[in-house]
Order: sequence, then structure tokens, then C-alpha cells
Amino acid sequence: MTQSTTPPSDSQLPQDSPGETHQISRAAGLIGAATFCSRILGFLRDIILANLFGANAAADAFYIAYRIPNLLRELFAEGSMSSAFIPVFTEYHSTRSKQETWELASAAFTTLLTLVTLVTLLGILAAPSLVWMLAPGLHDEAAQLATTTLLTQIMFPYLLFVSLAALAMGVLNSLRSFAIPALAPVFFNVCVIVFALAISPWFDQPIVAVAIGIVVGGLAQFLMQLPGLHKKGFLFSWNFHPSHPGVKRMGVLLIPTLLGLAVTQINLTISTILASYFEGGPTYLFYAMRLIQFPLGIFGVAMATAILPSLSSHAAKGAHEELRATVNFGLRMVFFIILPSMVGLMLLRTPIIHLFFEHGAFSALDTIGTASALLGFSVGLWAFASYRILAMAFYSLQDTRTPATVAVVSVGINIGLSLWLMTPLAHSGLALAAALAAIANTLILATLLGRRLQGLLWATLGSSLARTGIALLPVIGLCTWMASFPIWQETGQSPQKMAWLLVVIGGSAIGYFGIHQLLHSDELMHLKLMLKRRLPQRSAQ
Repeated sequence: MTQSTTPPSDSQLPQDSPGETHQISRAAGLIGAATFCSRILGFLRDIILANLFGANAAADAFYIAYRIPNLLRELFAEGSMSSAFIPVFTEYHSTRSKQETWELASAAFTTLLTLVTLVTLLGILAAPSLVWMLAPGLHDEAAQLATTTLLTQIMFPYLLFVSLAALAMGVLNSLRSFAIPALAPVFFNVCVIVFALAISPWFDQPIVAVAIGIVVGGLAQFLMQLPGLHKKGFLFSWNFHPSHPGVKRMGVLLIPTLLGLAVTQINLTISTILASYFEGGPTYLFYAMRLIQFPLGIFGVAMATAILPSLSSHAAKGAHEELRATVNFGLRMVFFIILPSMVGLMLLRTPIIHLFFEHGAFSALDTIGTASALLGFSVGLWAFASYRILAMAFYSLQDTRTPATVAVVSVGINIGLSLWLMTPLAHSGLALAAALAAIANTLILATLLGRRLQGLLWATLGSSLARTGIALLPVIGLCTWMASFPIWQETGQSPQKMAWLLVVIGGSAIGYFGIHQLLHSDELMHLKLMLKRRLPQRSAQ
């Protein structure tokens, strides 16, 4: 009996398992709740820094300096580390003894500690050259260039601590323990806030205290995960074994992953380099991206983090149809939450920035500059979020070359668009270029993954997007109406402004979710599941 070579239609394919999607939904809800707490503190941290430093030379120096270890953090830690570590660790945990799995984790820890320590020391020594290359707009500003170099040297050890924290997160997430790693950034933000408010007044250059707080916060992120590792029986020990077969496989996966998942940070670094030519440009881009990262971190990254163990499990079993259904589910849920967030940020950009940031040293001109950058970044919010889901699918298949190759194309697109748009649009053109590059990156990756998996259940995804498009109508109407109020050009009246903002956001949410309820959206049902207080023990541990 011969088999047909015609790819099956969406309706013929097995849909995502209710048990699997429920587990992912609950895990994503748990991660999202913990991340929400962290993002609230991060938002408070940004408000405090904006109030203390505004968009002056010290702030520009800080955000240029922070961009350097932050880029390396993305390369050596967080997304790339998890994407290379979790598939291999999950395979060991599923097929090998606990002793072998623990030895793998310890070997990975020791190897990472050694390598990143060397990178950190080299980074501190090379900081003057790095700053010279990454901030060409400061070449004629000797004092600001020196401050940026000092801040870079102070913050480089943050890379070491956050890399170890990312490895600990990879172990705990592989064991389906999501809450502790997701809460770790809370401690980071608390440390930065404490140093900004309580320690900085004691320094001749207050911004130096904030840089020290960054490092202390990175250390806190790692230390607070150790009790969870101890409870699981996977507390790291010294085991320098870089030739360990599992570590070597991680290295093979990690090298191209460095570029694949770090493409956003690379593009932002390019934007920061070019923004140094505009006064306040690096600061405007930083605060705009922080607002973008609020919904992106709470849901986009949460969904990608929750979905990777399931994708890795499907890939290890060769269950590509289940993998395809899980990717489709992840994309539908990301669009369900991210699209209204994107529309809200685009339409309410000035009211939000005016209300929360325009105080102290942060002026009305800074509000305008940050709002224009936020508009540019917002265009690509859906792409920033969905890219992670698509990349995780490739990484679960232990294919890291495809995302890396596409990332190179994306970086080239970003450079070309940035040079073209920065002249007429200044720093906001750089934000728009990064967004358009992310969109190109996501569309190319989706096309390639669709070919690899014989489609991504496009009909199901299309119907979900159609429902979301209809549900966005009240969001667009209410946000456009309130953004036109003259109150946003006036000083004071913060209670009234906050009340209006809450009313419109609440009304938009009621209208959006109400339409989804009328349309019987599956995504709304899964969102309700995420918001349940009590989670199954298997998701919480």
C-alpha cells in the first residue's frame, strides 16, 4: 500500500492535545504572573531613573554602557543558553540516570563559569576600545566617553552572574519548575532601585551607584535560585569537563544560537551606536524598548519559556505533528495578547510616557522623543514575540543553523534601513528599522518552519487572527478618543490622568475580551486557565 505524498490539510492533522495545551497554559500563566511582578518593579525602576537622570549626558553614558554587557548577556545567557541547554538536558533527564543528568548540569556550570569569567576579564580590559567602537557619537566628548568606559567596566561582571542565573533557570525549567526562575528578576530590580535611591547620593557620580546595583542584582538573580536547585537535587558542583558529550552537544547548538536568539539585542545595539549621534537618542530608545518589553516579557517570553520543554519532548519522540500543533497554539496565544498590547502602546504612547516619566529631570521634550521611538518599536511588537516561538521550534529540533542564517539577513536589513531612515526620522527611524527587521526575520522563519513541518495549521491561525482583528475595534476607538484629550499637554492633574488611563484601558479590555467571548474564542478559554490561582503541582514544581 503506497502512501500519498500530498501534505494533509489542517483539518486532517491532529490538533493540540487538551492536556498538553492546558499544561503549557498553566505554566505560561505562572511565568507570566511572576514576570508581571518583575516588570512592575522594572517599570518603577525606570521611572525612578528617569526622574533622577532624565535624558542627560550621564543617562546616555549609562545606557550605552549597559548595552554592551546586555548584548553579551543575550549571547551567553538567557535565550541562547536555555535554547541550547534545555533540549540536551531534557533528553538526559528522560533517558539517563539522575546521576548522569546531575553530572551533565555540573559540567555545563563549570564550563560556563570558566568561559564567561574569561570573557568578563577581557571585557573589562577592552572596555575603552569597545566604547570607542560602540559610541562613535561621543568621540568628541572626552568626559562623557570616560564616564561610559568606567560604567562599562563596572557592569561587566553582571554578565557572569546573569549567565549562571540563566543556566540555573534552564535546569529548573527543564524540570518544569518555572516560578522561581521567573521571580529572580524581582531581586535584580529591587537591588537597582535600592542603589539608585539610597546609595547614589553618596557618590560624586550618582550614576556609578546604579551601575554597581546592576552587578549586585545579577548576583542576586543567581543566588535566589540555588535553594530550588538544592530541593530538586541538582545543586551544581565543580566538574570541569568541557569534553563531556552533553556539554559538547550544547556547544554545537549554542554557537549558531548565539546569533539566532540575540538578533534583537544585536539590532538594538546597532540602533544605540547610531543613536549616539543624537542627543538623548540612546536614552529615548532605551525607555521605549523597556515599554515594549513589558507585554513582551509578561506573555511573549513567558509563552516561549513554557513551550520549549514541550517542543523538546515532541522533537525527541519524532512527533512532528504534535510539535506543529504546539507551535500553532503558541502563536495563537501570543497574537491574542500581543496585538491589543501593540495597538494600545501605539495609540496611548504619549499619555503613558507623559504620566509616568515626565517628572523631575525628564522633560516634555523627552516625552516626545521617547514616544516617537515607542511608535517605531511598536510596529514590530508582534514579530518580537512570535519570533521566539518559531525559534524555539527550530531549537527543539536541534536545528540552530536556520535561525542563525536568517538572523544574519535580519541584521543586514536593519543596518540598511537604519542608515536610510535615521536621516529623515532621527532616533525614531532607528526604532522603526529594528521593528521592520524583526518582521522580516519572523516572516522568513515562519515560512521555513512551515515547509519543514508541512504547514503550521494556517487555517486555524488565520481564523484566530480574524477574531482578534474584530475584537480590536473597541480598543482602537477608545484609545484614539482619549489620546486626543488636551490634558496630555498640560502639567499636573496626575490623579485625573491616571483615572482616565485606567478607565480607557479597562474599557478596552472589556470590549476586547467581550467580543472574544461572543465569538467563543479558544484563546480566551486558555487565558482563563492561565489566570487560575491554583495550579497543578506538576506545573508549580
